[in-house]
Amino acid sequence: MSTFNSVAWFPLCAGLTGLGLVGAWVALRRRGAGSGLRWAAWALLPIAAYLTGAVEMLWRIGVAIADWVGGFVFSPRVWSGVIVALVALLLFVVSGALRRRVPGRGERQQAAAPGRQPGLAGQGADTAAIDRPPARQAARRKDGKSDDDNDEFAEIEEILRRRGIS
Repeated sequence: MSTFNSVAWFPLCAGLTGLGLVGAWVALRRRGAGSGLRWAAWALLPIAAYLTGAVEMLWRIGVAIADWVGGFVFSPRVWSGVIVALVALLLFVVSGALRRRVPGRGERQQAAAPGRQPGLAGQGADTAAIDRPPARQAARRKDGKSDDDNDEFAEIEEILRRRGIS
């Protein structure tokens, strides 16, 4: 395995910058100034990374990620932890599905109590607040519109008629 100091970084970065600037010149001649300037901007990044020390930082990050992945892939202890985490996730999913399907003992008692709606037990919702009086319930017609919709449109039509708009 090579270390950071065993690689000649300056010639490598300078070479990449040089190749990029040649590409920038070709792009400038063929596609115009916008394309040439864009290539030049990309070409200057390798030498800028070398001069600011970002190449060494990226090298260290890459080595740290490679060490972590190597330890992760080849460690039975880590894989047993992954399996335990997957089992816990599976239990969360199954318990959520079961909680939605089967009402609990407290919900059955509240559902039997007057003034409560069975599906919303435990949330404190009264049926009086949820159900509308029969006079305000919207009756659906064949065309899919309700009487409430017609009442709203009738009000709008009345306002338009008063203003002289037909």
